[in-house]
Amino acid sequence: MVAGHARLYAIIGDPIAHVRTPLVFNAFFEAHGMDAVCVPLHIRPQDLDAAIAGLRGIANLDGFIVTAPHKARLAALVDHLEGDGALVGAVNTVRRSADGRLSGTMLDGHGFVTGLARAGHGVAGRSVYLAGAGGAASALAFALAGAGIARLTVFNRTPERAEALLARVTAAYPQLETALGSRDPRGHDLAVNATPLGLEPGDPFSFDIDTLSPATLVAEVLMKPETTALLIAAAARGCPIHQGKHMLDGQRDLMMAYFGLRPAA
Repeated sequence: MVAGHARLYAIIGDPIAHVRTPLVFNAFFEAHGMDAVCVPLHIRPQDLDAAIAGLRGIANLDGFIVTAPHKARLAALVDHLEGDGALVGAVNTVRRSADGRLSGTMLDGHGFVTGLARAGHGVAGRSVYLAGAGGAASALAFALAGAGIARLTVFNRTPERAEALLARVTAAYPQLETALGSRDPRGHDLAVNATPLGLEPGDPFSFDIDTLSPATLVAEVLMKPETTALLIAAAARGCPIHQGKHMLDGQRDLMMAYFGLRPAA
């Protein structure tokens, strides 16, 4: 039961019906006896500035999670960027102080790497193909580089965005081998969809699965459907698969620590 003195958390995005965050957060609150609730807020891009101004004024709101397509724009709307938020230039976790000031960080990448590790997939020394160059993809690129991958290939429908991401990653990790990719992911140990493609029925795949080796692990950042069409097709080729839900599960404790709800790891 939610009483009047409950603390409020939210997740914002467009669309929003696919998100798992309220389920994960509310289960955590219940398990730990916390008087708090997490709700989804459907905020369209044209309404984002006004919505953030409104969220600043909600006195019982302690923070919110950010999903597509708002991660990059939120970096310019918060008052203070921390951790990978400053490195990546996008945020997915925002903490609100009592005076309405907002601090933001990016935890997608660390959650993704943690989720892989918990599933038994180490990334050190591996070659990675990454489809996408937006906020989530950027976070994954930096976290994977920091976790010791040997090679990173980035493909994006707008090549300039992929080139810009690779330049920033190379500046931070000059020892990393990088390449601008095509739709062909062959020759990599891990292939990741870090785009919104797959949210809607009939979406094309973000890369060509017909060239995948059965040894390539295929991973998603999308959490609904739990097993996307891309993962189904990859499994049919004999590839091991890794669902998007593991990224959120891997960063849940990091988010809770950022909100001050549990000790930092």
